[in-house]
Amino acid sequence: MSEAGASEISAAKAHGRLGLGMCIALVVGNMIGSGVFLLPTALAPLGWNSVYGWVLTIGGSLCVAYVLARLARDMAGGCGPVTYARAAFGPAAGFIIGWSYWISVWVANATLAVGAVSNLSILFPGLASTAGLPAVAAVVPIWVLTLINCLGVRRAGGVQAITTILKLVPLAGAIGVGAWLLSSGKANLPAMSAHPVTSEGIRIAATLTLFPLLGFESALVAGDRIENPKRNIPRATLFGTAITGLIYLFACSAVTLLLPEAAATQSNAPFPLFFGTFVHPALAPVIALFVVIAALGALNGYVLLQGELLLSLARERMLPAWFDRENRHGTPQRAHIVSSLLASALVLANYTRGLANLFEFMVLVTTSVSIIFYLAAMLSGFRLLRTHRIGASRGFEAIAITGFVYSMWTFYGAGLEASLWSLAMTAAGLPIYIFMLWSARRESAGQGLKPEN
Repeated sequence: MSEAGASEISAAKAHGRLGLGMCIALVVGNMIGSGVFLLPTALAPLGWNSVYGWVLTIGGSLCVAYVLARLARDMAGGCGPVTYARAAFGPAAGFIIGWSYWISVWVANATLAVGAVSNLSILFPGLASTAGLPAVAAVVPIWVLTLINCLGVRRAGGVQAITTILKLVPLAGAIGVGAWLLSSGKANLPAMSAHPVTSEGIRIAATLTLFPLLGFESALVAGDRIENPKRNIPRATLFGTAITGLIYLFACSAVTLLLPEAAATQSNAPFPLFFGTFVHPALAPVIALFVVIAALGALNGYVLLQGELLLSLARERMLPAWFDRENRHGTPQRAHIVSSLLASALVLANYTRGLANLFEFMVLVTTSVSIIFYLAAMLSGFRLLRTHRIGASRGFEAIAITGFVYSMWTFYGAGLEASLWSLAMTAAGLPIYIFMLWSARRESAGQGLKPEN
């Protein structure tokens, strides 16, 4: 590379970092996607169990987020899913966790694209009724946002900040409308006896509500793109999780509990239905458009993460050096293209499932694979604390144990099929790691060095 070219890339990197505001937007924006806007359909039959499920999920997620924030503070920078497991258990663990989390990211991209098209079908009904068209339509935003991310992290961050503000509109509106309905007596909450609160009902609700909260670890994945990571990543992780969790609790509960159960369970777009029912029918398509923006905003953030993961694995020499390349904008263009190709292939390969079944399938797989990282992070926290790689603090171990138990419980709750899919996709990376390890041994043997294993 020429000196001028190297200088240009260095300048791009210097100006291509995210401050605290954009870092929080990345966390909140990645968490608020399409999942929460479709969730009342599944939660409506559970009644008040859904509220307790939200409380349990928010509490468990905050425990995991706290441990991740501590790891980010004491081991600032790097790519979290790779860095922490590698530091605690060695390169093999770093690769497996980084690989599995990368899978969850591009599967999430496919999920978010399908969710966007699902809500867009309210405005254009032909999207849902024409065979194969939803899958083709879902591929388009994947590649548009891949292009934006390839043009630089600051551009992607700007898109994230704008879409995060816009996606809060229907959630804040649902909270406001719910408060108005209850205070004016125009709607009433269902009686507790309609759907008795049970441990099974809460378990189902907690499993369903985890997917919308996935993404609170986003700032850790993009650690090398964050300004002052030791300060900004922990703050963005904890603040983003708490803020989003509370918004979800009140907004989603308002739609779930105030809409008639029969209407909610049969709706493909419960939030637009909520506004159309209680405010004005003309608002339904407007809210649907905001939900589409929410899904696209989350998709933009996850596209940013997919490139960072492959780049980090390549720089650790766990993937071929071909991925360790950045374009003149300082972004891992090759990693983005490969990840988006896989997300597109997943959507197109499952187009026969239909929008609802396709979305549900990918939600379960995304959730299950993400939990593997959460479990590894809790174990890494214990290990690094015992070896004095991170500082001790009061209550850390108790919170980490709670986070681990919660993660195990939700992994079980995702179901056998999703768990097997997640384990199989994770295991698919083992041949690549073995090949890279073999290549490193050959190279080290030729140089008379002992390879790391």
